[in-house]
Amino acid sequence: MANLKITLVKGFQGRKDDQIATAHSLGLRKIGNQVIQPDNAATRGKINKISHLVKVTEA
Repeated sequence: MANLKITLVKGFQGRKDDQIATAHSLGLRKIGNQVIQPDNAATRGKINKISHLVKVTEA
């Protein structure tokens, strides 16, 4: 199974609570944090919700 490397590139200032919670559920807390998550539908949905805050690459 493929993995995705997700990097938080923008902060949470002024963001909606559900967007912050989505980022936290992926393991992103601070700008510059990187996590590796499996490439599945649940992860893709979370990325889609906060796509303006993250950068995604293949891991």
